[in-house]
Amino acid sequence: MQEKINIGKVTLNFKHYSGVDLYSDGSIENDLLEIVKNTKKEDYQKVIEERANWPILYHLSDQRANIVEWIPMDPNSKVLEVGSGCGAITGMLASKAKEVVACDLSRRRSEINATRNQDCDNVTIHVGNFRDVEPDLPRDFDYIFLIGVFEYAQGYIGTDNPYEKFLRMMNRHLKKGGRIVIAIENRLGLKYFAGCAEDHLGTYFSGIEGYTPDSVAKTFTRNGLINIFKKCGIKEYSFYYPYPDYKLMTLLHSDHYLPKFGELQDNVRNFDRDRLLLFNEKHAYEDLVKDGMYQDFANSFEIILGPGFDTIYSKYSNDRVDEFKIRTDIAIDRAGRKIIRKVPLTEQAKEHVLSIRDAYLGLQEKYRGGDFEINDCLIDEKQGCAIFSFVNGVPLASLLDECLDKDDMDSFDALINEYIRRINYKQDYPVSDFDLIFSNVMVNGPIWTIIDYEWTYGKCIPAKEQLWRAIHCYRLEDRKREKFDPKPFFERMGITDKDAEVLFEEENAFQKYVTGNRKSMVEIWQAIGRKVTLPRELVTLDDKVRPDDCIQIYLDEGEGFSEEESIFPEDQYDDKHTVSLDIRVDSKCKMVRIDPAFAPCLVTILSATWNGEVFADNVSDVSIHPQNGYWISDDSILFDTNDPNIEFGLTSDKLSIQERNHLCVTYIMTLLPENAAQAVGKSLEAAAEEHLAAAPKDNILKKTVKKIIQKREERYYKDDEE
Repeated sequence: MQEKINIGKVTLNFKHYSGVDLYSDGSIENDLLEIVKNTKKEDYQKVIEERANWPILYHLSDQRANIVEWIPMDPNSKVLEVGSGCGAITGMLASKAKEVVACDLSRRRSEINATRNQDCDNVTIHVGNFRDVEPDLPRDFDYIFLIGVFEYAQGYIGTDNPYEKFLRMMNRHLKKGGRIVIAIENRLGLKYFAGCAEDHLGTYFSGIEGYTPDSVAKTFTRNGLINIFKKCGIKEYSFYYPYPDYKLMTLLHSDHYLPKFGELQDNVRNFDRDRLLLFNEKHAYEDLVKDGMYQDFANSFEIILGPGFDTIYSKYSNDRVDEFKIRTDIAIDRAGRKIIRKVPLTEQAKEHVLSIRDAYLGLQEKYRGGDFEINDCLIDEKQGCAIFSFVNGVPLASLLDECLDKDDMDSFDALINEYIRRINYKQDYPVSDFDLIFSNVMVNGPIWTIIDYEWTYGKCIPAKEQLWRAIHCYRLEDRKREKFDPKPFFERMGITDKDAEVLFEEENAFQKYVTGNRKSMVEIWQAIGRKVTLPRELVTLDDKVRPDDCIQIYLDEGEGFSEEESIFPEDQYDDKHTVSLDIRVDSKCKMVRIDPAFAPCLVTILSATWNGEVFADNVSDVSIHPQNGYWISDDSILFDTNDPNIEFGLTSDKLSIQERNHLCVTYIMTLLPENAAQAVGKSLEAAAEEHLAAAPKDNILKKTVKKIIQKREERYYKDDEE
């Protein structure tokens, strides 16, 4: 074997390669190599969406690099990356540093890395066990990156106290003033308590319980890591908290800037395996945040060993088209004051960031003499970013949440009315903030400041449209906010149902404009098809665990329906009581059952497709349990019990079954009082025979009435048996 080869401009060094890949994801790595050989980087997202596969998402997503992108690295830096894998981090490091030395156990992964980053002339990859490679490495690195690596130190080192010895070994290769960057899961991450399997072992609670001696990997608590650092004589370190975790980070907090109440909402998604759902993580995080305990239960850590940075918070908006991809930082300036920076993540986004200064000037003029302050904005030409003051106060959205939590609707209404009063100022001025939502308004006593006005346009946007969007976004973020009725506010502003429909379509168009029709992470999670299971013991606690409009899905693979294997989808009803479900079904499934609610209701099925084809009666069967509901038309069902369910049979020879299938169902669900639903059911039974005789030629009515009679007869038959 050649000791060195080149793939493009990247050098692969095989001096210490044993000839066997000791770590692999299996055949998917062959697919990854073909993808990076034949696909441009800008098209990776399309492949991720089409393939709907966790390893492909994990290795190719540009969000993987967020964990290092925020670090303000000197362009002359020399970097060591241990455990470089398929290169998701390597490419970002190469764009930020002068020289990158990478190490990995796997030849195949290193080939993928080199192929995807072949234009980088500053990357060398050493293939082999790090214990063998380490003696040949230089000792003048500015940075050493251990991203998802430190937990495997026992495998790298293989001695007693491997974690301390690994860190001491790393320290030998740092120049004075250099930094080690560690990204690792928290052994006590809240997701593990809530029902996610341990990331490395795939078992429940194994990290919480302390692991077994033969565990292939071992993560740590915050204090556990600090104890290791102290044993190694490391006194200078800074903890950061990637969210939802370090793998696909969108938020980064620190000890100097912790999450705010209600900020952590992205919890249900787990891409690599199914999970249990033991409690609502968002609500648990809210109380932990209130009690100052977030640091101990964050899902992941990023630790900087060595001198710290001025950045104390980062938020990524790189799920957008290139023209709008940005990062928002909170940092400490030289005077010790907090500042906010908006940084373009692409060349194309620079114009968007620079235009925010014009938005500031326009809004400042519009609200001059009014009751909105505009957070000041300056442009740093050298860094190519927009800089804002840090505004103290409480977001309007948080104040509204407090009112809802206290059931203080008078104060809630007063805040909304005050918002309406302020946005009505100078409505004819040709500058408007399209994104004037409640979370972008900071309240400090009588002073209300618009803190984020990225989406400001040189035109008039009516106040009623700004109000509709603010309420729409507010309710969309958290289902508990749906307890208030927005109609009185809409009526006051003259927003009709037709207006709301138009505004909803405009909002969808805006989101597509910003994302370029790129699928959200929620949509990708749904496509991958991981299940969220609520244990039977919790399923029985209806009032405590779930609302009446909770959705539950069962998949029968030949052994009947099982509560333990049922799914509670993330999809929930919108403000029109409509939901669209995309249910992943494998070839073994015989029947899919959807429970649209846990109370009497009326359901109208708008569409049902199987792998894109209409799920028609002549192809397969759509049915309801005869004791639970009435068909009142070909697509509408009245359920008069607390157990509504719709079953989709999949055994017909006419149904095209593939290895992976999608059952997509869109329907409207309206909850009904039980006594009213039962009264309507009895009326339907009483009128059924009369209608059948009166309209024998009306096929739709005839079919509907027969279904009603069938249910009545089956009920009577059941009563006779009893």
